[in-house]
This record gives sequence, structure tokens and C-alpha cells, in this order.
Amino acid sequence: MKKYFLIIFISLAVITSGCLDDDGYSLGKMWVGFGMVEQVTSDPPEYKITMDNGDLLTPVASDYHYPWYYYNSNDNESRLKTGDRILINYTIIGDNAKEPGEATEYFIKVNSVKKILLKGIMDITPENQDSIGNDPVIVRECWLTDSLLNFDLKYWGRYKMHYINLVKEPGELTEGSQPIELELRHNDNDDVNDFQYSAFVSFSLNELKIAGLDSVQFRVTATDYDGGLFEYEGVYHYDENN
Repeated sequence: MKKYFLIIFISLAVITSGCLDDDGYSLGKMWVGFGMVEQVTSDPPEYKITMDNGDLLTPVASDYHYPWYYYNSNDNESRLKTGDRILINYTIIGDNAKEPGEATEYFIKVNSVKKILLKGIMDITPENQDSIGNDPVIVRECWLTDSLLNFDLKYWGRYKMHYINLVKEPGELTEGSQPIELELRHNDNDDVNDFQYSAFVSFSLNELKIAGLDSVQFRVTATDYDGGLFEYEGVYHYDENN
């Protein structure tokens, strides 16, 4: 199993004890990573999680007082659904391999789970200019995972709800539009800068697909609190038939 779970973005101590389950996995070892949720049955609820590195996880246990898929509280509004993005801490307790090294699915205990904000790209217009905002934001990391552009952010605030959007100019995209210019915009709702917060957010790049091409080039910018410019250039590869 690949041990690549974006640990450069998270301070994680991997703890290994001498206690093993029947499949040889250490019950004291934990992994952390980002993934996408799929609810495969509703009664009883069963879920699959496809991790960003391609691993398929099936939760079978957790330490939660209520089912793990209630990411905030035990009510339907807080229940994870297909298409949700999560950051999950888990322990492997088994797999579906008949022979060593043949596992395609891992059975896990959920230690903790956090829903990650997942949005699309917005067209910026005179009508939404004010609500989108133009306040500074610190981009600690930016990376591309399949069709998702992911950010690890810092911002200052205290009392208000803040909003983050990835925007572009309206209009039809053509081959000549490349690199497509995107801007990360922050609306702090006139909050005070008393405390520093951190957040992960992901944006779908599907709206950037151009007919007849199987990839597009793009460039993202953002402005921090010192007026410094963050820049990220990438290529979104996709199947032109999808």
C-alpha cells in the first residue's frame, strides 16, 4: 500500500505498537489523507472512500459515540453523502487480498474525519464582485489531484463567517485562452484580524475543459496580507470524451 498521504501538509506522528490483528496490520498505526466519499447502500448505510492516491477504503469500525459518517453531530444535516470530500485519519484492520501484495481494498477503523469544502469555479461579474470579496489570504500549499485543485490556507479573523472562491473572467474558453487565468478570492466580511485560522479547500476544474483538447493550462494567483503575490501554474489533464 502506498504510504503517500500528503503528510507534508499535516503534522502526523505515525505510531506503531507491537499489537497486530489477524491480517498482520498494526492496530497502533495510523494514516491520514484526503479522499472522496461514496455511499453504496442506505439501509444499513455503507460507504466507500477513494483516496487521492487511488486506495479504496471501506470503514468497518470507529471510536465515535455516533456513526463516523456524521462528521459534525448526530443529525441528517451532518451526514456525509456521495461526492463529499474528506480528510480522514484511519487505521487499517484488514484487506481483501488472497495473496500478499494483492490488496485492492482496505478495511479500516475511522479515527477522525473532517469534511473539506469542495466548490466549483465562479465567473466574476459586476453583480457578484462585492460578495466575492478581495481580502488577502495566505496560500501555504497548492496541489493538483486529478480534477481537483487543492489549497492549504491561512487567514485572520474572529467573529465572522469567511468565504473563499476561485474565480475566472466570464466567456467561452478556447485553445487560445491558455493559460486560463484564475484568482483565489477571499471575503472576510469585515472581520477583525485577531486570530489566525487554517483551512483546506478544493475546487473542481471540470469547468475548464475545452472541446477537442485533453488538457488545459491554467494559472492561479492570490494576494497575501503583505501584498505579496502567490502564483501557481498547472496543467489539468482529462479525457476529452468525458
